Amino acid sequence: MRAVTIHGPKDIRVEHVPDAAIREPGDVVVRVTHACICGSDLWAYRGVVERQPGQRIGHEFLGVVEEVGAEVSRLRRGDRVVAPFVWSDGTCERCAAGLHTSCRQVGSWGQPGADGGQGEAVRVPFAEATLVRLPADVDEAQLPALLTLSDVLCTGHHGALAAGVAPGGSVAVVGDGAVGLCAVMAAARLGAERIVLLGHHRDRTRLAERFGATEVRLGPGAEVVAELRELTRGEGFHSVVEAVGTVESMRTAIGVTADGGTVGFVGVPHGGEQALDIRQMFYRNVAVRGGIAPARAYIPELLPDVLSGALDPAPIFDATIGLDEAADGYADMDARRTLKAMIRL
Repeated sequence: MRAVTIHGPKDIRVEHVPDAAIREPGDVVVRVTHACICGSDLWAYRGVVERQPGQRIGHEFLGVVEEVGAEVSRLRRGDRVVAPFVWSDGTCERCAAGLHTSCRQVGSWGQPGADGGQGEAVRVPFAEATLVRLPADVDEAQLPALLTLSDVLCTGHHGALAAGVAPGGSVAVVGDGAVGLCAVMAAARLGAERIVLLGHHRDRTRLAERFGATEVRLGPGAEVVAELRELTRGEGFHSVVEAVGTVESMRTAIGVTADGGTVGFVGVPHGGEQALDIRQMFYRNVAVRGGIAPARAYIPELLPDVLSGALDPAPIFDATIGLDEAADGYADMDARRTLKAMIRL
């Protein structure tokens, strides 16, 4: 089968790799129909995160079950499924607590020895606990929106929850990438009345407003912090979502947080370890919560809203490419010509 592999910075290839196959009785093999490139994939593409030459890549996909292991009874060949970005056994105490990303047997697509989501098929361990079956009569036109449940919509939701977004409240979202835009949508779903998106790209303003942003502020972090402090009479926001992961973005997030407020931290951290000003957080009673999103815990909650059309995050995909065009998709996202590329197989 064919799959996307990474061989070094800016070196993405589509190569023939061993076919995905059942190894354990709880496995299934999923034929991928939709995948996408994540902003976090770009850190490997840029060489910030090290990968083994030839390693698979991609962790967001949905598709159709092609083969089932001997102990799989609740999934059948032909079922359409969405996969969260990690697998989990569904039986340990961490899974029971809704923290599937800390499962005792957790693993991620594309890790050494595992199939990546950007490929023709994926072996899924602990398939019954990991995969979520979609309705048999799901509208094909909704599949891009459903693909976001694999990661980005759940991550935005996680950020909003971690930040303590509540009905009638105000929230600032730092970052106008796909996660930040989904955090705007999640905050609106949770009932926030004022949602301010902080970013750098004017062409994303309209989409942010479509998703529920009441205001958008563009510019360098220090300028935006000063502007928002002035707009809020020096108070800041009690709920802030950090959706980038850089030192600057975290400093911006803490800077616009009100004393006693909370930052929901969901941007994958990179580029330094000194982003948290502990002294400032201490004296201002600013809390930081969040981390990697347990998407498997959130999919059942968010799925009905996506199916009903109450949530439609599909517009974050502003480019649709084939598997053979994956290298171009990475280059376009890296150059900010594309917000998020969807791969159709």
